[in-house]
Amino acid sequence: MSGGHRTLDAETAGRLVEQVLDRLAASGDRAACDAAEELVRVLMDFYGAGLARAMELIGRDPQAPARDLTEVLLGDELVAGLLVLHGLHPDDVHTRIARALHGTGQSWQAAGFDPATGVLRLRLTGSSGCGCAGTREALAQTAKDALASLAPEVTSVEVEAAAKEPALLQIGAAPHRAGGRSPATAP
Repeated sequence: MSGGHRTLDAETAGRLVEQVLDRLAASGDRAACDAAEELVRVLMDFYGAGLARAMELIGRDPQAPARDLTEVLLGDELVAGLLVLHGLHPDDVHTRIARALHGTGQSWQAAGFDPATGVLRLRLTGSSGCGCAGTREALAQTAKDALASLAPEVTSVEVEAAAKEPALLQIGAAPHRAGGRSPATAP
C-alpha cells in the first residue's frame, strides 16, 4: 500500500491496540487509560460507520460498473472524508475543493489557494445578500464547514467582497401633467 500505510490484519491490529492499552494501564494513570479506551471506541465507531455507509452505497446497485460505484463513494461525505484522511482519495485538492463547494448552495469561484498557508480565497459569482462583513463571515464559515472533510488542506477561507452590482434603474409611469394628460396618453 502506498503513502506509508502498513497492512495489518484484524487480529494483529487488535493485539497492537491491546498492548498499547495494557502499557497505559500499567502506568497507573487511570485518566489516560480511560481516555485511550474512549479514543479507541470513537475511532471504531467512526470507521465502522464509514464501512457501513460504503456497503450501503455499493449494495444499492451491486451490478454497477466500478467507475459508477467509485463516483457514488466519492460523492458521500463520510466515505470521501475517510479516503482523504488516509491519502487515498483519487482527486487532487482543487477538484476536492470544487466538489465540496458545489454542495453549499452558493455559486463560488476560487480566487486562489495557497497550499503553503492553507488559505483559500473565494469570490461569490451569484447573489449573496448585502455583501457586508457579517454576511461574508457567515459565507466563509459555510465554505469552511463544507471543506472540512474533503479538503482538510484548507485551513482558512477568505471571501472577497462581491463586485458592486449596478444600481437598478426605476422605470415607471411619468408624473401627470397639468391638464390631466400623461405623456403616454398625449396625442
